[in-house]
Amino acid sequence: MRDHDDVPYIVIEREGGGGLGSFILGALVGAGLALLFAPHSGEETQEEIRARALKLKDAARDRVREAQSSFEGRLSTARESVQARVESVREAVDAGRKAAVDARGELEKKLERSKAAYRAGIDAAREAVAAESASTESVSTEGTSETAEEGEAPEE
Repeated sequence: MRDHDDVPYIVIEREGGGGLGSFILGALVGAGLALLFAPHSGEETQEEIRARALKLKDAARDRVREAQSSFEGRLSTARESVQARVESVREAVDAGRKAAVDARGELEKKLERSKAAYRAGIDAAREAVAAESASTESVSTEGTSETAEEGEAPEE
């Protein structure tokens, strides 16, 4: 058996733009054949082409209107959804602000109670220190007066 590589082959190359001439020739031949095999006269064919073009135009217009209506419906739905979400976020922010204000008020009340308790503790401590120092002074002054009466010098 012979391999396909052993078979001689021929390559034909053309130079130049012969494509446009071939296209025009094909178009003329196609137009001539269409006129020969057309089932209607030229006027009837033109009328049929106009009618089909109008139908196509109306169908395209209807589809555009349907698409536009559908788009407007979807846009409206999306707009309503976004507005609902924005309103929900607004309500959440307002609730958060109110909660923050309430929490701040509670913290301020607790802080005032703590400060009052702190002041009361300091005042109680001062009173205790004052009472203790007053009692020690009175004991020491009584002891001094008694020792002074006996003729002894007070101890320091």
